[in-house]
Amino acid sequence: MNNGVLIGLSRMMALGRELEVVSNNIANINTTGYKADSAIFQEFLSPGADHGDFQGGDRRLSYVHDRATWHDFSPGTIKLTGNPLDVALEGDVFFVVQTPRGVRYTRNGAFQLNSTGTLVTNEGYEVQGDGGAIRFQVNDNQIAIAEDGTIRVHEGADNKSDAQRGKLQLVRFDQAALLQKDGSSLFVAPAGAQSQAPQAPQRWRVVQGGLEQSNVRGVVEMSRMIEITRSYTAVAGVLQQHSDMRRNAIDKLSEVPA
Repeated sequence: MNNGVLIGLSRMMALGRELEVVSNNIANINTTGYKADSAIFQEFLSPGADHGDFQGGDRRLSYVHDRATWHDFSPGTIKLTGNPLDVALEGDVFFVVQTPRGVRYTRNGAFQLNSTGTLVTNEGYEVQGDGGAIRFQVNDNQIAIAEDGTIRVHEGADNKSDAQRGKLQLVRFDQAALLQKDGSSLFVAPAGAQSQAPQAPQRWRVVQGGLEQSNVRGVVEMSRMIEITRSYTAVAGVLQQHSDMRRNAIDKLSEVPA
């Protein structure tokens, strides 16, 4: 297999990877708290097809290297729902949830109460407060969540007794780019990403009765998908032409003169 085919295949593999990323973004365009992904590619320069029998110096070969995928943490729009257990975040902070795989972080504030009165995500994971899981009593009503995450309720039949049920645990990361996705809206922090409590309340706030929508830009992603598909088709066409040329050359060379 010659260098031209290898270079073309490296480009097709990169386009295939990028198409997977774009397709996943489009599939999660309506996922609450979803953060779009983008692929990072790099030019890989090979010193060339060096051989002692070649005359002169070889040209360097340029391949496409699939380097990484990065997450776009720009905020999505907040859609007001009126549900007191729907919570959105403004600023660079995350909710903390406990899963069977360990602590995870999310921007998806579509919370609900399970059968034991514990505040959980729509997957059933416990939402963490400053003192652990947040639990409500049977007679709690009129749930109010302040901008700092403090949760208060009216309890009792007369609805006059005010009680606090906890405070949402919020964290931020100086190196949020190191976070890794674990599902559609959960993130896991590797060893190099240390969480910390946000110190400047004026830079973030909790919005009760709203949900942060996906930050995927549908028109941009669809346009990108069309562009990738066309590029893939073009490269495939070039490789097919190259294959046809080689086959014709071999056929000509193999012809025996009459």
